[in-house]
This record gives sequence, C-alpha cells and structure tokens, in this order.
Amino acid sequence: MLFNEIIGHDDTRQTLIRAVRHNHVAHAQLFDGPPGGATLALALAFATYVNCENKGPEDACGRCASCVKMSKLAHPDLKVMLPVAGGATSETYLPNWRKLITEHPYRTYEEWFQAVGIKQGNFPVKEVREDLIPKLYLKPYEGEYKIFLIWFPEFLNLESGNALLKVLEEPPAKTLFLLVTNQPEKLLITILSRTQRVAVRAFTDEEVSMHLRQHLNVDEKRARQVAYLADGNLSEAIRLSGEEADRTEDRHAWFADWMRMCYRQDLIALVTQSEEFDKLGKEKQRGLLDYSLNLCRDLFLWKHGARDLLRLPEEERTFVENFGKILEPDFLEHMVSDLNEAAFHIERNVRARMVMLDLSLTFSRLMRQGK
Repeated sequence: MLFNEIIGHDDTRQTLIRAVRHNHVAHAQLFDGPPGGATLALALAFATYVNCENKGPEDACGRCASCVKMSKLAHPDLKVMLPVAGGATSETYLPNWRKLITEHPYRTYEEWFQAVGIKQGNFPVKEVREDLIPKLYLKPYEGEYKIFLIWFPEFLNLESGNALLKVLEEPPAKTLFLLVTNQPEKLLITILSRTQRVAVRAFTDEEVSMHLRQHLNVDEKRARQVAYLADGNLSEAIRLSGEEADRTEDRHAWFADWMRMCYRQDLIALVTQSEEFDKLGKEKQRGLLDYSLNLCRDLFLWKHGARDLLRLPEEERTFVENFGKILEPDFLEHMVSDLNEAAFHIERNVRARMVMLDLSLTFSRLMRQGK
C-alpha cells in the first residue's frame, strides 16, 4: 500500500512521513478512526514507507524489493496479529486476511469475521507470549524495522492485553508496533497511554465519490448517491456500489412515500407497506432504516438553520426542505429514537411487519398532533 493510493488524508500522510524523515518515529502508534475509514490503509502505507529502500519526499518508491513484498502483504519483517477464534492463531488465517485486504483495505471487523466464518474473535494470550515476544528480539530480516501490525486490538482480552502491555513498555530498538482500531474506548487505559495516537478522520462524501469513480468506474450521479448512503464508510460504499442501482436509489422514494402515507394517515396503505417490508431481507430492512436515520439527521439540521451542513443530493434536499416545514424538532427527536429502537428489534429477529407497523402508527399519531 502506498500513500498515493489513498484518497485524501494528506495532512496525516505528511505527519507520518515527517516523523520518518526526522527520525522521530514512535515505537507504538495507534491508528484510530471510524469503521470503513483509512486507518489500516494509512498504517500499511506507513509500514511500506518505513522500510522502503528508496524513500521519496512524498511516498515510498513502490519498486524496491521491500515495497514489492509489502504490496503482497508478505514482507518477512511484517508480523500481523488478527482477532481469531477456536484456539487458532493469526498465522492460520493470514492467507484469508491477505486476500481480503488485497481487494481493498477499508474493511470492518464484521467483514473480517464473516470472511473467516466466526461470530466473535479475540487474541489468544498464547500467541502474544509464544509467538510475538520471541520474534520481538530477533533482528530485522531485510528492512530497517521489525513491524508488528495489530488489527482491531479492541478484541484483546484482559490477559492478552496485559501480556502485550509488557512488550510495549520497553521494546527493542528498531521495533514498530502499529495498532489499528475503530473502538479505542475498549482498549486498556495502560495500552492507550503507551501509544502515540494517529487520529484518522472519516472519508468525506467527495472522497468516497471520487474513489468510486476512479477505482470502480461508477458514474458521478450514482457515486454521489452511494456516498451519501455510506456516510464516510468507504467499505460500505464499495459494497453498495455493487448493488443494482434501483436497490440504492429507491430508498429515498420509499422513505418519501412512507412519510406521505403517515401524514395522510392512510392505514390501509401503511398495513400493506409493513407487509412488504416484512418480505425484504434483513440487510435491506436495515439499509432502509439507516437511510431513514440519515435523512432525519439532515431534517434536524435544516430545521435548526444549519443548511450548509447538509450532505444531501439535490432530490433529497428538495424533499427535506418541503417536508421539514410540517415537522417540529420534538417530532424529529422521537423519530430518531423510534428508528434506533426499531433497528435494535430487527437485529434481534422481532417480526419486521409488527415493528414497521408500530413505527408507522406512532409517526402518524405524532404528525396528527402537530397539525
């Protein structure tokens, strides 16, 4: 992975490169950012740059032996630790990880667990003590640094976390730990205190749209629509771009029709809609509820005069401006709360028809009160 392959994040890139060129590389760094962001991509680009044999002022060369091996995620001085299950080690799943990340490095831990067929992962303390620590005291094979990449360290349990902590306190020279997380609040405070945080922001809609256009040949209109739905999660955007266009573009039409039926208090239509919602797969049900939450957020911003913060495509923006005129802020707060609760119930396999009908009747009642 090279820095120039990552859309945006120039400020973070410059900070990382400056640390290497000024010989101020912290021995343990925590790449912390939102799901579907550039945390892993930046960590891999940094690892590539650190051991590049012909570093440039802006990026690794991409051609030396070290860069070629890093592009295949097979550098002998790169040790990768992953959350696994069933008494396995990271080495067991390394081919799966390489395949997944080679496709694109913006993965979430849910995608990782799904790819290897596990429901929950962790880092066995045995791997830290018997695999990581012995390798720690070996000299680098080829590069300047030995690099230990720990992906999703939030899945360290107390025992493995404490074992890692001892290593982080006094590592050998020319040893670099790169921890890549989406949930730093789940890490031990003592681990956080021994790492240098690299804050990685979410992708902007424009960056997501640009990536889809440049790398996946998505047309501009659809790329902007998908970017709005993904809300900075590039992995989600890549997944959505693979769906049929009408599956993503019809979410706005579905939400708009739903709100009109609630406003008209068309109970027969609402019952029919809830039955149709029940027939959808859970993934699409969740997608519709997520879209509804996003639109409610933009409605809330519009109602409070923060129109410059709206991320909406033109059609959705027009709807927000018109629909927002009949809504009170208190109603929007109720909507967000109820939508979150509905998503919670859907995930726990409550009958979708009942969840949807309850939502519709609640929204219809609130709209009637606001008239």
